[in-house]
Amino acid sequence: MNKLTNNQEVLHCLALQQIPGVGVINARALYDTFGNATDVFKRRDELIHYTHPAQRRIIKMLDAPEAFRRAEQEIEFAEKNGIVCMTIGDRQYPSRLRECPDAPLVLFHNGNADLNALRIVSLVGTRKATDYGRQLCSEFIAGIKQYCPDILIVSGLAYGVDIAAHRAALANGLSTIGVLAHGLDRIYPPVHRNTAVEMLDQGGLLTEYMSGTTPDRQNFVQRNRIVAGMADATIVVESAAKGGALITAGLATDYHRDCFAFPGRVGDPFSAGCNALVRDNKASLILSAEDFVKNMGWETSATIRQTPEAIQRQLFIDLSPEEELIVKTIRPHHDGMQINTLVVEADIPINRACAILFELEMKGVVRALAGGVYKVI
Repeated sequence: MNKLTNNQEVLHCLALQQIPGVGVINARALYDTFGNATDVFKRRDELIHYTHPAQRRIIKMLDAPEAFRRAEQEIEFAEKNGIVCMTIGDRQYPSRLRECPDAPLVLFHNGNADLNALRIVSLVGTRKATDYGRQLCSEFIAGIKQYCPDILIVSGLAYGVDIAAHRAALANGLSTIGVLAHGLDRIYPPVHRNTAVEMLDQGGLLTEYMSGTTPDRQNFVQRNRIVAGMADATIVVESAAKGGALITAGLATDYHRDCFAFPGRVGDPFSAGCNALVRDNKASLILSAEDFVKNMGWETSATIRQTPEAIQRQLFIDLSPEEELIVKTIRPHHDGMQINTLVVEADIPINRACAILFELEMKGVVRALAGGVYKVI
């Protein structure tokens, strides 16, 4: 994999995000107008025909030499330090995150993790984790390895549940990604540096922030959307009544991802958030890795022989090329396939995949199961 797959596009994506007043949402809208950031700048005169009147003030801001100067500096920093700069259009960019409307145009990755692994789960929780919370992390990750040995564990490298999740993943030989709220020129908190270094050989570090960015409070809230958006599911291990973990859980729900929570003792302040999520039907209760795997439909089984009726169905139903691709992708997974895994393997946008799956349901080719899982009938 080239460290910089397209220097020109990386440069323009970085510059677009650096222009004051543009912001993530507007940058993505401008990007989507032409399908790349380079044309946003080269064809800026055409933008008046495509943009909303409220966005037209941004067109004047695109003449931004300082933004390009800063972007060039960052590319040099990345090249010097072996950091991968990936734009939202690059194949290695997390495809699940790409489907989110507020996904950053550029991500910086240092490590060897596959950000499009077939199964990705985020573990989040309080920074004041109790022994109970740390034990849950340890037991869950040891258990999930038995079912999904190639799963990618995502968290935020913060105190408490985050660092417990990363260390449990490392101890069990699982790849783990830390999503940072600052640039890759530092590690925060510094006491987690040794763990972060170990993660570079067994996962890595990921951020949307350029070097020189400090770990300001608002950045932690902002980075939570990446933690939620790049995973199939978010699990809240332990949380108080308020906190970043609950924000991440809410984002996962907004992105139509599965959300789970471990219950805690009634009256325990560091389980109040988890218990409330379950009570309010904002998260499904799980007690173990086995519970989680069953809810996600990730169970594996022995080879299942197809019936003659199933073979006839495959022979005589007319399917479009996209429908055939979806069926071909799901069919080897006899217990079904989770939709977020499906869109990665089939390389189809999630909104298009949902429409195709609905048509296949109507034709009696696939069946929808719990947890966003689909199975070929």
